[in-house]
Amino acid sequence: MYAIIATGGKQYKVTEGDIIRVEKLEAAEGDKITFDQVLMIGGEDAVIGNPTVSGASVSATVTANGKADKVIVYKYKRKTGYHKKNGHRQFFTEVKIDSITK
Repeated sequence: MYAIIATGGKQYKVTEGDIIRVEKLEAAEGDKITFDQVLMIGGEDAVIGNPTVSGASVSATVTANGKADKVIVYKYKRKTGYHKKNGHRQFFTEVKIDSITK
């Protein structure tokens, strides 16, 4: 069985035991969190939400908080001598999916 959840403005397809990186959540390592925005539950008998599946939730455990690899942002305009280099590291929370409830 799998579920499609929405968090941090993105959608993720998860199954039990998956480890995913989501946008930073206010939770410490080892905390239990619940994702209530379940858009779909798939498997033998799929349930599609309108927009979410009522009563469904996905529980997970926070395994790590951190920063992703640096992404270089380079702006350049030809013939004018303009160039600007900038870097960005996005914060993330790594979670392990424990269970999916209908």
